[in-house]
Amino acid sequence: MLSITTKAISIPVIMEAKFFRFLKIVGVGFKARVESEGRLLYLKLGYSHEVELTVPPAVRVFCFKPNTVCCTGIDKQRVHQFSAAVRSCKPPEVYKGKGIMYVDEVIKKKQGKN
Repeated sequence: MLSITTKAISIPVIMEAKFFRFLKIVGVGFKARVESEGRLLYLKLGYSHEVELTVPPAVRVFCFKPNTVCCTGIDKQRVHQFSAAVRSCKPPEVYKGKGIMYVDEVIKKKQGKN
C-alpha cells in the first residue's frame, strides 16, 4: 500500500511540471536512486563509489525504474542543464553503447577491431 500512496503523491507533481527530460542508464550494475523527496540523486556507474548529485531547487527528479531517471521542472534551461550534468557523469560510449543517454537519443555504434 505504501507504493500506491507514493505513486499517487508523485503523479500530480509531474503533471504540474511543463518540461521533462528522461534519461536511460544502460550497463550491467548501473543503477540510480533518489532520496530526500527528489533532492538527492545517487548513481552507481561502475566506479568504486556512488556518484551523488544535488538537485537544483527548480528541478525534481524521479526514478521509475533503477535504470530510468526523469528530470522535471517549470524552467526548461535548468531541467536540461541538470540532465546534461547527469549525462556527463558517464556519457554513452560508441563501442558498447553503455552509459547514460537521453531516451530519444540514438547512439551510432562503431565497429571494433576484427
